[in-house]
Amino acid sequence: MAQKTAPADASYFLGFDGGGTKTECVLADAAGKILTRVTAGPSNPLRSGYTRAWFSLSEAADAVLGRAKIKATDIRGICAGLGGAGRPGVARRVNTFFENGYPNARVRVTTDLEIALEAAFGAGEGIILLAGTGSASLGRAADGRTIRVGGRGPWISDEGSAFDIGRRAVKAVTLADEHRGPATALSKRLYATHHARDWDALAEHIAKNADDVFPKTFPLVAELADQNDPVSCQILGDAASALASLAESVVAQLEWLDRDVPLAKVGGVYGRSKYFDACIDRELAKSIPRVRMVPLETSPAEAAVRMAMRASGAKGNAA
Repeated sequence: MAQKTAPADASYFLGFDGGGTKTECVLADAAGKILTRVTAGPSNPLRSGYTRAWFSLSEAADAVLGRAKIKATDIRGICAGLGGAGRPGVARRVNTFFENGYPNARVRVTTDLEIALEAAFGAGEGIILLAGTGSASLGRAADGRTIRVGGRGPWISDEGSAFDIGRRAVKAVTLADEHRGPATALSKRLYATHHARDWDALAEHIAKNADDVFPKTFPLVAELADQNDPVSCQILGDAASALASLAESVVAQLEWLDRDVPLAKVGGVYGRSKYFDACIDRELAKSIPRVRMVPLETSPAEAAVRMAMRASGAKGNAA
């Protein structure tokens, strides 16, 4: 039996979580029920470019609207948390993009950090340590004061991220090939992972789009670290220390050194390697002795829907 189209007075809400590798989009109805979700390509305009970001956002939104048999004019609220949207100019351009496509929607464009903080703590206090394609830490005190550390881009920041780990892995293979560094199991697997014949082919791939090489090398490093490859273990150990230092800086600036610190880990690097996860937890406990790990109760994309509903005055509870 064919699915009926939405009633003319229906209200729906979109939430986006977009970064340098992928975009998640969820659709909720006026009661806050999550109806469907999809994943599309990257939508951080500063890393992927605006054209690719527009394509990923449109592809994701079109897919959820198509599954629910609703139109763009049925959308009453949108919240998009995107990497790169901390820059006002980026947020304005993305906001205009959504306003043009969804004339009846109240639009809010914010950072992927803010929707992650919402996912972990709602409107309450806490710290998130985000590590995916990039990395950063954001903390919020009970009085609403926020502190952000990191996330300034792959060439000067993003320590401990998938990009950073992949870059270090490629460098380690290069040093091993030149007999300037220790041998590593990465050497036997790196080129095949990226379907590259040799170093020249891989270097050309990096020059064209480093985001298609370095972040995608992280799963290989994670796998080999769990198999006790010393170089992979060293890379992930250094990354764990760098990530912990981001959160430690936020703690110090919030003046939380002598109190319990609620902290949530968010992003694609977590849960991929038992070795890496253990290193991160150990470094966090060392840097922040009174850290209290908080699991995410909802996904950042679902949190974005909740924020869209709140901004639009909807009374439902996204869940």
